[in-house]
Amino acid sequence: MSPTDTQEVKMFCFQCEQTAKGTGCTVHGVCGKDPTTATLQDLLVHATKGLAMVAHRARALGARDRELDVFVVEALFTTVTNVNFDAERIAQLVRRAATLRDKAKKLYESAAKKAGKTPEKLGGPAAFQPAGDLAGLVAQGHAVGILARKRALGEEATALESLVTFGLKGAAAYADHAQILGQSDDGVYAFFHETLDLLAREKPTADELLGRALAVGEVNLKIMGLLDAANTGAYGNPEPTAVRITPVKGKAIAVSGHDLKDLEALLKQTEGTGINVYTHGEMLPAHAYPGLKKYKHLAGNYGGAWQDQRDEFDAFPGAILMTTNCIQKPRDSYKGRLFTSGLVAWPGVRHIGDRHFRPLIEAALAAPGFAEDAPEKTILVGFGHAAVLGVADKIIAAVKAGKIRRFFLIGGCDGAKPGRNYYTELAEAVPEDCVILTLACGKYRFNKLAFGDIGGIPRLLDCGQCNDAYSAIRIAGALAEAFGCGVNDLPLSLILSWYEQKAVVILLTLLHLGIRNIRLGPSLPAFVTPAMLKVLAEKFNIMPISTPKEDLEAALAGK
Repeated sequence: MSPTDTQEVKMFCFQCEQTAKGTGCTVHGVCGKDPTTATLQDLLVHATKGLAMVAHRARALGARDRELDVFVVEALFTTVTNVNFDAERIAQLVRRAATLRDKAKKLYESAAKKAGKTPEKLGGPAAFQPAGDLAGLVAQGHAVGILARKRALGEEATALESLVTFGLKGAAAYADHAQILGQSDDGVYAFFHETLDLLAREKPTADELLGRALAVGEVNLKIMGLLDAANTGAYGNPEPTAVRITPVKGKAIAVSGHDLKDLEALLKQTEGTGINVYTHGEMLPAHAYPGLKKYKHLAGNYGGAWQDQRDEFDAFPGAILMTTNCIQKPRDSYKGRLFTSGLVAWPGVRHIGDRHFRPLIEAALAAPGFAEDAPEKTILVGFGHAAVLGVADKIIAAVKAGKIRRFFLIGGCDGAKPGRNYYTELAEAVPEDCVILTLACGKYRFNKLAFGDIGGIPRLLDCGQCNDAYSAIRIAGALAEAFGCGVNDLPLSLILSWYEQKAVVILLTLLHLGIRNIRLGPSLPAFVTPAMLKVLAEKFNIMPISTPKEDLEAALAGK
């Protein structure tokens, strides 16, 4: 009997790529999540389902409430890998979910009365009442977690439920980024409620769940469009920009994560202080936005992808701000210089929830900063859809002239698990008459290498953050239209790396669009069963990566 079949496991989580033994974390999360936090996150998802069940029915009667809508998105995003590690804060969210569920019930009952209908008496998650203490909440969490669902539904149904749930979490992350910048869609909120209502059923069918997974991908395409409009509406279209990757003398703050509004607020508050602001990780694309790069003290990018942060932050001589997600357990050496914002939390790390960054600024001023300028080195970013499609005629001409043989989209989430050097070796081996599109933190595996250009077109085109998969999709669609073919007929190969739930939902979006022949690695998700993989392989020809040499040969042959 495996550990996951017993009642004695402390937790069970298999939502990320680095999950223990490739099957699930049962003692402590490889990400740093303790069993209490992991179990409370399961309970938060359960409580959020209960809120959504009621809100979904209220909406059917024309009654809605923005506070409910926003909370559902925030609650789901809170449970994404590497966001919130603070058990007490998650417990507070569980209780708030129950309070808002009661608010939704009043809304529903009032709407039903006006419509002359009798409101349903809802059980399951909608009847959830939080325990009075942390131990009681943990016990409730164990009763509704993944293992409990496996016992009730079996392996295959639980796997499909997990695919939908994890995809919805990823979509919630993008929806939260968009709503922070003022872009939202009522239909998107309705979809979250409807999907959580489906997941709250005792026994949804396999067909319902697989269809819903592709629907999550469809709605996520809309959400990524909203986020693109939010980012470009606030800060302009990204422009090809050379970004310094070596430090300059002076006091320093590093900003990691994805939240551009946090970065903007910090840039405004640090003007004239003598502090240089550096991006880190997924914040790198900020340098391409006109509304952000106008700040002269946005000095460059520090370090690489999220999984290297403990060494990089240890060496960084300033203060650090973690926005959205990607936080790791901090070392004591820099914990006093580390701050979180938004939904991010780590026990004992100071949180700034109102974008008033004075404590962060004071920590930066107290730190030594960089003692001298390092020799300047730069990398190029800013190839979003507006920039690339602006020179689409040159790209199309180069393809027709045989100067560009093929496009490779090599990107996605990076991670610490061995095997990810595959992506470096693959990028290095791509022939010189081919162009590489990249996005998300997976690009740090090769974005500081020299690839040169093809007739003035850079061979490495950095499209931006993980959510900027929207740009890659727009680019692929425009090229397909120009060549009068489908995306699957383009000279384009997709080799993706995944780590957490945002990558899951992007994959679902690609599947919704009917894109085939995707290579996925460094390992397949633990929640994908053999039967599910067979369906995905038959319908979409999804395949695991093999070796750089074999995959490159197959891609160049159009396979």
